[in-house]
Amino acid sequence: MRIILLGPPGAGKGTQSTRIVERYGVPQLSTGDMLRAAVAAGTPVGLQAKAVMDAGALVSDEIVVGIVADRIEEADAKAGFILDGFPRTVAQAEALDRMLAGKGLRLDAVIEFTVDESILVDRIMKRAQETIARGEPVRKDDNPEVFKTRLAAYKEQTAPLSGYYAGTGLLRAIDGMRPIDDVTTELVDLLERVRVGA
Repeated sequence: MRIILLGPPGAGKGTQSTRIVERYGVPQLSTGDMLRAAVAAGTPVGLQAKAVMDAGALVSDEIVVGIVADRIEEADAKAGFILDGFPRTVAQAEALDRMLAGKGLRLDAVIEFTVDESILVDRIMKRAQETIARGEPVRKDDNPEVFKTRLAAYKEQTAPLSGYYAGTGLLRAIDGMRPIDDVTTELVDLLERVRVGA
């Protein structure tokens, strides 16, 4: 089962991917984690990434796809994987498709969590207020202004992936505004259908 989870920040991708990992035993691949691991392991692509990061530049799509390519060769990813946070752009999606095709693999589904952005912003603001009321520091991601910036970046860079994957027939949408357990039930039902090719 090779899937991508799409959706803006706060849509519940992290929560749901944790549940998929527990249920199906496939790893959730975070490009940040993979990048750090590749650099620490000193792999050829990790050394490339380190040189770029040490120079203060952004790691190229080619390097990121190379890191994903290495990671999915590991034993725990043989039965599949969940990508969350990658691809971020249509160019990355195209590069990912080429890399998978080169390995004789393909994605099984791209699942987009659809949300009402105004409710999401309200939710983040409420969470920040509750944190402050408890006398705790507000997480950077729960700062409403930071959140709005991340949301704007998502809409500009990543939202076009919906159209790209709809064109491939892989896109499935789930209402991310429903209660967490309801979203999980719908997600598992969808994944079971994908597994049997329905």
